[in-house]
Amino acid sequence: MLLSQLLKKIEYCGSFTDTEVEHITNSSFEAREHSVFVCIRGFATDGHVFAPKAYDAGCRIFVCERQPEGLPSDATVILVPDSRRALALLSCALYGEPSRSISVIGITGTKGKTTTALMIKQMLDHAGIPAGYIGSNGIQYASKRMDSKNTTPESHILQYHLRQMANEGVRAAVIEVSSQALKLGRTLGIEFDITAFTNLSPDHIGPAEHPNFDDYKITKKKLFDEYPSRLVIANADDPSVKKMLSDCAAEKRFFSVGGRSDFTATNIDLCRTSDMLGTSFICNKKDGALPCSLSVPGEFNIHNALCAIAVAKAFGLSDEQISASLSKMKIDGRFEVLTMPNGACFVIDYAHNGLSLKSVLQALRKYEPNRLVCLFGSVGCRTQVRRAQMGEVASKYADFSILTSDNPDTESPDQIIDDIARQYYDPDSYIRIPDRREAIRYAAENSEPGDIILLAGKGHEKYEIINGKNKYFCEREILEDYINELTYSAK
Repeated sequence: MLLSQLLKKIEYCGSFTDTEVEHITNSSFEAREHSVFVCIRGFATDGHVFAPKAYDAGCRIFVCERQPEGLPSDATVILVPDSRRALALLSCALYGEPSRSISVIGITGTKGKTTTALMIKQMLDHAGIPAGYIGSNGIQYASKRMDSKNTTPESHILQYHLRQMANEGVRAAVIEVSSQALKLGRTLGIEFDITAFTNLSPDHIGPAEHPNFDDYKITKKKLFDEYPSRLVIANADDPSVKKMLSDCAAEKRFFSVGGRSDFTATNIDLCRTSDMLGTSFICNKKDGALPCSLSVPGEFNIHNALCAIAVAKAFGLSDEQISASLSKMKIDGRFEVLTMPNGACFVIDYAHNGLSLKSVLQALRKYEPNRLVCLFGSVGCRTQVRRAQMGEVASKYADFSILTSDNPDTESPDQIIDDIARQYYDPDSYIRIPDRREAIRYAAENSEPGDIILLAGKGHEKYEIINGKNKYFCEREILEDYINELTYSAK
């Protein structure tokens, strides 16, 4: 595409000789000939500084908020008031406005985005509607599975994959829309068909994210204020829902547990088998009652299922298709259950802050375990508030805790554990094992029949971040190997 065509919807100044553009990036490592390098100012780095590196890689076109230093005279510099906005709109143009070619479902909220989004994808796929997914569990469409650095990728990555989805015959894309994505304009240029709100609670508050809860709420609200969709689906049980949708003109449908909404869950029951912790309920809706069963526990997962059902109904799925899909639902790193030979039950979940950890522990407690054990840590180089909150929650709602590592990065795991341990008043209620692999083995070796042992924080992740480097680490594989070892030795 010609540069002049890309710039049609962009406010800019600067002269240029029209040339063909094949690629857009904000990383000097990805820059090449026929690239446009967009200089983005981040929290810790400034892309303007890396413009000369992009030039050395073959790039000659630069979109900037100011003139970068050190660029040769043959470089074309396009000045814009907001380079992040420019990156999104340029990417949208380069890839042919892909959201016009497929139905896009955007989901925001503090908790439940991943589970809800993957429920929707699996329902649509099961019904013969090819669906894609972009979120915390990576990027998925057709037979492709890719990791994603961010819950919602940078705009040029997002637009690229939406285009690839359209080219692969995908008819619907489900996107987790994070607060950072809305704040930084990563979703600009996307036309959403359906948007959904799961819930709202304090999270992602810190110097590099949101200065306070009000800023977080205002940012989340942007999805419904600034991205018109034909339909909004929202959690009627959340106290923030009216405020969140106060300026939204789209058609609205609500879901609720026990209340009165378009989609309401009643007759909730818990079930536990040797390899499953689940729930069953009746979804009451305008066209009749739908019996549902989930292989995951917790009222919040019923909320997630109701949201997914509402989206599925908007796509015309039958009750039979929805029920069959829900009963087979499995999501990596979200309430994954593995059972020990002695009857103890391990649960792998991504709960990585105080609120989500509390929800998970409260949900598991309802299954009346012999002991409820919580193995967890906290991410390094992040706010210490999260560590304190997780320690406070686990000390209150778990019978015993195993404090360990969770992506310490450049911080000392022992220091992070110290921050968590300060929330415990009883020194006999926890043990410190910094090596997470050793901690998992300890939990397994000391398990008792009927125990539920929560491995919190890693979830779907298959790595540990240690000293700035990713090291392969998969909790499910570690547990499976140990269970197989025990099973073999018992024969």
